[in-house]
Amino acid sequence: MANSVEKTRQGQGIGLGGRYARWLAPAVSGPAAVLELIVTMVVAMGLAYLVLPQNPLLLGMGFPWAWLLPVILALRYGTLIGVGAVLMLLGGWFFFESVGAYSGAFPRMFFLGGLLLVLVAGQFGDVWGTRLARARAVNRYLDERLAALTKNHYLLRISHARLENDLLARPTTLRDTLSQLRGVALEDAARGQIAGNTAAGHLAGAQPMLQVVAQACQVEAAALYPCDGDHLSTEAVASIGRSFSLDVNDPLVRHCLDTRTLAHLRSTGLQQDAQTRYVAVAPVLAGSDRLIGVLVVERMPFLSLTYENLQLLMVLMGYYADGVEHAHATHGIQSLAPAIPYAFALDYARLSRLRRETGIESSVVALVFDLDEARDALFEQVVRSRRALDVAWPARSQRQRAMLTLMPLSDSQAVSAYLVRIEDMLRAQFGTDFATAHIGVYTLAVPATGAEDALVRLLQRCQIDGGNGTAATADAAPGTGPAPVAGQTRAS
Repeated sequence: MANSVEKTRQGQGIGLGGRYARWLAPAVSGPAAVLELIVTMVVAMGLAYLVLPQNPLLLGMGFPWAWLLPVILALRYGTLIGVGAVLMLLGGWFFFESVGAYSGAFPRMFFLGGLLLVLVAGQFGDVWGTRLARARAVNRYLDERLAALTKNHYLLRISHARLENDLLARPTTLRDTLSQLRGVALEDAARGQIAGNTAAGHLAGAQPMLQVVAQACQVEAAALYPCDGDHLSTEAVASIGRSFSLDVNDPLVRHCLDTRTLAHLRSTGLQQDAQTRYVAVAPVLAGSDRLIGVLVVERMPFLSLTYENLQLLMVLMGYYADGVEHAHATHGIQSLAPAIPYAFALDYARLSRLRRETGIESSVVALVFDLDEARDALFEQVVRSRRALDVAWPARSQRQRAMLTLMPLSDSQAVSAYLVRIEDMLRAQFGTDFATAHIGVYTLAVPATGAEDALVRLLQRCQIDGGNGTAATADAAPGTGPAPVAGQTRAS
């Protein structure tokens, strides 16, 4: 894990970088855009009147220079701002006519052609603005997945090292620690104390979480402080060991807030002669870049002051932050179907939020198999053939098993292509298809609202009970399994 990272870029478009690119394509709208429209057009027409008082709109000069600025505004902010620039230019004509700058007929073709040009430019700006917004939403989702994968890979490496080095010295295993951290957020969500996101000044289940982390990393004195953006509260929401006050100007605290990485005396970029009261300061990052708190460690045993132990501390805090961030959504799904794995419920909740915010579709595909030896090989082949980005859940009931595949950023066409690929693979490997092998096919487009109920209805159609793993319905005769399906069945 890198010791230092650049500060997060806010409001930056896809493929843009640097101050000049952000100036050309600013991420502002609303009153700021209207103010820029008024000031820019008034200043431009005023300067033109001072330079050419007899022709301030630059008519008949070989190129319609007056429309250059409205086209730029339409490209920057869209059609509405472009139309506003056209109206201001039209008002400028009548104003200049009243002061005697123009005395001829109204130039209808000049304004009609300019209006059409501005509308085309504004439509172009609107289309690409929408595409950029959708691309940013997709990238945010992929960033969350990448951050989670990075933490999971690091935890896997640490767990293997702990098994070899100091498993006997630890009161709990790393797996137990992670389960306890996940349970802290889920139990807090069950009590209804959080509502989707971590509120400023509140970290769900902070005190039991800190006790678990202190036991795993052998921390003797530490405190957790909430953070809202760049504002760090001095009131601790949880502490362990002897109490102490927070010094926001401490070098380790400032270095952690500036770089959003683990800060200790050997951190890169920290002055070697820096005077500090603390042993380490770890950020609590939700997702990949949102700072929601800071853990300040004042005392630790000397033998525990290793780089690996401090890195484990930071990763555990990030794991806890992700659990808090998504605890409400995952609890809503797992309360209706407790058998659903946490990873499946977490990504399902994220994709439902993505559909609600941007309209980008994702899908769930369920392939249902009978429980017999002839279909075991088919089922295992389907399990091995999932895509890298998909989240798979092999479910089982008393009479059949199902392979539920969550396909992020995939619409109905992608689902059809996936089913065709699976059926072609089964036909090539085993000489069978969905209908011949009596494989039930059910699909669900992840909805923006009511996602939990839609998933439960899909499980019922597959005759899989998410509560205890038994069949949800008993209408089919024993051994018959689901009815053969040649195409897709869309779950409502």
